[in-house]
Amino acid sequence: MSTAVLSAVAAGSALTLAQQPTFRAGTELVSLFVTVTDAQRRLIPDLLREDFEILDNDKPQPIVFFENQVQPISVVVMLDTSGSMTGNIALLKLAAEQFLLRLFPGDTAKVGAFNDKIEVSARFTGDRDDLIAEMKNLDYGNGTRLFDALAISLDELKGIEGRKVVLAFTDGEDTASRTSLGSSIERARAEEVMVYSIGLESEYFNGQRMIRSKPDGGLRKISDETGGGYFELKKTADLAPTFTRIAQELHSQYVLGFTPTQLDNRVHKLTVRVKQSGMTARARRSYVAAADKFQITER
Repeated sequence: MSTAVLSAVAAGSALTLAQQPTFRAGTELVSLFVTVTDAQRRLIPDLLREDFEILDNDKPQPIVFFENQVQPISVVVMLDTSGSMTGNIALLKLAAEQFLLRLFPGDTAKVGAFNDKIEVSARFTGDRDDLIAEMKNLDYGNGTRLFDALAISLDELKGIEGRKVVLAFTDGEDTASRTSLGSSIERARAEEVMVYSIGLESEYFNGQRMIRSKPDGGLRKISDETGGGYFELKKTADLAPTFTRIAQELHSQYVLGFTPTQLDNRVHKLTVRVKQSGMTARARRSYVAAADKFQITER
């Protein structure tokens, strides 16, 4: 992925920071945070409610809530610091700083690392200097407990109100987790967490020969399912622009909401489209129509 592609103009400058969406009293809406891009992957601002359509299990739904203001986020940044990253850890941390430096007022974050062990900072904070200092102290080790790290990130976000995001980086496949990809996807869906991920192809010496590693394919699956972006890189030079791009996307998303009409406690497929040609909408692909979570009102 080229730096030119990743340096797309963000829509964030056109948006203002908002409080969490205020939905109608007595009704719980299904909310979707939507990223819209054109054919060149530039972020598109200034769309209107009528520019979108939502389908729940392929049935069109009236959009009863719409907002294009920036929503505060709570994010856990998880970095792979396993042995294959030994020569690039300093560069990775510098790149991740670009994301932390672009946190908005109202945003909070934790930083963590995974290898054969998993560590995460003690508290959510919006203090970027504190977060960068915490990140610089993250240690490295062997093994890649990617899915365990995702599970712990979800644990950290449990009980948090508002927008919840995990940003994960790895350069290899999961080698040591007890947690499965499927359970991570189910939890992220149920707990409405958006997962962004960055995968880097890398080459390293394992003590005997040079090894070429590819990022775990599960990252794309969980990012696609939850509406986050997946970025697969071939060069470490693309790390900083990619972390920057993710910060831009998170502060350039639309919020859409609809009232569910069938509460059957099943997973429902979600589709979001932009009516104009040449534009692509990305949002979470499913939700659980839980009777104990939503209320149906007369339309």
